[in-house]
Amino acid sequence: MARTATTRTATVRRTTSETDITVTLDLDETASTPPATGHGFLDHMLDALARHARIGLSVRAAGDLHIEPHHLIEDVGITLGQALGQALGDRRGIERYGSAFVPMDETLAHVVLDLSGRAHLAFEPERLDVWGDAGGMTHYHLREFLRGLCNHAGVTLHVRLLAGREAHHVIEAVMKALARALRDAVRVTSDELASTKGVL
Repeated sequence: MARTATTRTATVRRTTSETDITVTLDLDETASTPPATGHGFLDHMLDALARHARIGLSVRAAGDLHIEPHHLIEDVGITLGQALGQALGDRRGIERYGSAFVPMDETLAHVVLDLSGRAHLAFEPERLDVWGDAGGMTHYHLREFLRGLCNHAGVTLHVRLLAGREAHHVIEAVMKALARALRDAVRVTSDELASTKGVL
């Protein structure tokens, strides 16, 4: 279901030989369903994303976790990106830009995004020495999640890690910063397109 004139909602199902994912997104409603992907830490991150972005989100997914979580995490990012792109519609009236710093103990993440319709990911943590994983999810899995989101929602996204090395805190701080930046960017504050080109 794509965005209508009165709602900013979308439901997208994506099925491959590796994953089967359904995402429902509502940019103007905060009620969410607990995520169910089969991967506990990914569920935790999706719940954090919904809560801090203040959006309605439902994610139901199954994937080949017996191999490793890469396919599932990447494909959830792709499907979420498709839903976000549909829910935004023509992007008329949105703030477009968002930025947030989020600390988590020793970690400090900074996320800046532009709902420009153009996909670009600048992911600084891959240049740093991030230790370990969180339930099998590493910062490299986070990068693929964000790449899928950017490519399929048309988002320019810059992720900077200003402090921190422990994977759990790095991933969580980045996801919460993404959520808070997204919360600002999707706000409808006018009837105009935030672009001199007349299109986003």
